[in-house]
Amino acid sequence: MFQRIARLLAVTAVFVVLGGCVAKSDYLLKQAEVDTLNGNLEALSLQNQDLLETVAELGNAIAELKTENEKISAVKNDLAVNFSTFRETTNRTIEELRHRNIELDGDRQMLMEGITLLKKSREAEVKKVSSTYEELLAEMKGEIEEGQIAITELKGKLTVDVVDKILFDSGQADVKPEGLSVLKRVVDILITATDKLIRVEGHTDNVQIGGTLAKRYPTNWELSAARALNVTR
Repeated sequence: MFQRIARLLAVTAVFVVLGGCVAKSDYLLKQAEVDTLNGNLEALSLQNQDLLETVAELGNAIAELKTENEKISAVKNDLAVNFSTFRETTNRTIEELRHRNIELDGDRQMLMEGITLLKKSREAEVKKVSSTYEELLAEMKGEIEEGQIAITELKGKLTVDVVDKILFDSGQADVKPEGLSVLKRVVDILITATDKLIRVEGHTDNVQIGGTLAKRYPTNWELSAARALNVTR
């Protein structure tokens, strides 16, 4: 009987031991699973932290891009305003230049007409002077051939040079009678040349004035001026 009870207790002990071993193994498995989960959780936490940092960086980048976009928009608006102003100014300037060009065309046309009229008037004057020149040549032909008078014409300017010996005695300013006759023939032709400027110039030789005549004409300059004045009278 006792032996039978002992065997039963031994069997019970084995069951207890076996039961204890099975519980411990499950515990270790659970513990390993927990450790694995904790490790995964920690890794996920790190990944989540990295993601949060990345999100923050993206947020900053988006904010910077937004700021840059606002600046670009502002610059774009300024450019649009400036371009509009520039276009208006340019169009206004072009219009002003167009009107100015029209005015210049009118001024140019008037100038050309004025030049044409002036040219015609100049041609008429030259023709008139040429006519006077031809008349003088015909009238004073004898004196010209003798070298007493020289008549020239250049660019509408007529010049009559009379040798002083015909008009004056040496050192004198009074016109001689034969000189007056020559001057009258010249004047009868020049008097028809209206609206013309006639200049009379007096000349002398280079002989120094002396004696009592020097009191009246200290130099040849006074003598030449007196001669021109008397011819003009």
